[in-house]
Amino acid sequence: MAAIEGLRKSDDAKPSLAELTAVFARIGLLSFGGPAAQIGMMHKALVEEKRWISEERFLHALNYCMLLPGPEAQQLATYVGWLMHGSRGGIISGLLFVIPGLVVITILSAAYTLYQETTWLTGLFFGLKAAVLAIVVEAVIRLGKKTLKTGFLCSIAAAAFVALFFFSVPFPVVVLAAALAGFLHARHAGSQAVAIDLADLPARPPVGRVIAMLIGWILVWQLPLVILWIVSAPDALSSLFAFFSKMAMVTFGGAYAVLAYVAQVGVEDYGWLKPGEMLDGLALAETTPGPLVLVLSFVGFLVGFREAFGVIGGVVGALLVAWATFVPSFIFVFAGAPHIERLRGNRVLSGALQAITAAVVGVILNLAIWFGLHVLFGEVRRVELMPSIGLDLAFPLWSSLDPMALAFFAGSAFLLFHLKLGMVAVLSLCAAAGLVIRLLAFV
Repeated sequence: MAAIEGLRKSDDAKPSLAELTAVFARIGLLSFGGPAAQIGMMHKALVEEKRWISEERFLHALNYCMLLPGPEAQQLATYVGWLMHGSRGGIISGLLFVIPGLVVITILSAAYTLYQETTWLTGLFFGLKAAVLAIVVEAVIRLGKKTLKTGFLCSIAAAAFVALFFFSVPFPVVVLAAALAGFLHARHAGSQAVAIDLADLPARPPVGRVIAMLIGWILVWQLPLVILWIVSAPDALSSLFAFFSKMAMVTFGGAYAVLAYVAQVGVEDYGWLKPGEMLDGLALAETTPGPLVLVLSFVGFLVGFREAFGVIGGVVGALLVAWATFVPSFIFVFAGAPHIERLRGNRVLSGALQAITAAVVGVILNLAIWFGLHVLFGEVRRVELMPSIGLDLAFPLWSSLDPMALAFFAGSAFLLFHLKLGMVAVLSLCAAAGLVIRLLAFV
């Protein structure tokens, strides 16, 4: 059974499985805006509102998930579910974080392939994107206040932001550099060990049990490949699953990190995509709840639609890619979480993980600015300032500023920061208002 130390002792107990399911179903349905907004949403719901998990435990889990390949927000949801109700809780929370977005992206992919038309999405999600931007900004502020408690951690956050925004340093390099800096700083500072109650921690599983669990999950992960072989499915589906199984092991940094590579391979090597279609898929994924790597299911739908059985083949392709991409996240969490929990008492490793948390603030700030530029401006250009050292900068074309989007963002911020409305209310109001305004514009 999972550890419960770190849950709020002032509350009666950990949530029931039904309560956990209800909360993560809500999070899964409303998790728009990419990892920045999703992590902020989980923090607000689980730490501040429900008080099911402590600040320290939440950040420790986030630090571990940031080191893993794959969608860190979905892994964090799985980790928290595991803390509450073991593997069963982890499977439920992890799946609920993905399934709503997977259903939506599959439907949108079908509409895209059948009609090759996505402009109607602009009206449907116009207000929603502006509201998500305000939620992302709130997440940066809230997480920054909670984590940047020393000058050293502030400098780590600033360095991470500069490395990402100005120099486009790869995400894994930023995280690993932050971990190394935190490790060295903790050794030099001689900070005290973190006090934890080892009696509340899960028992360390025997090596044989861990190996058996890993083998079992790997077999589950690769089961679709066996099924495809048995039913003599088109080779394109087998190639699709095999390719994205490999991608799942190296997808550090989420959708943006693998976007260019998948687009290149899909267009040039396999001929799955036409130039520019990956960007269309990303536009669809950004308007759906769930991890942005669901854009990969868009690729799977196109392959299945074009190579095998039309819409039915498209649905199969989308599900195959989702299975190949997300099942490894459960493996990483269930195999590593029991050991990571015990490392919370190690002062040096805790220092390294605290530095990762600080870097995450810089990462989320970079994502917030990137997202903001693309929500508020119609055109953004990246200009090389000093090519010799890799310095470049994203400049918006000021004449492309959308006054209505700016007004919606300001209104959303007012509702969140001043009136203290909940996230559901803000998203609902802005989505409805945006749709009405767009419809009136077309009258």
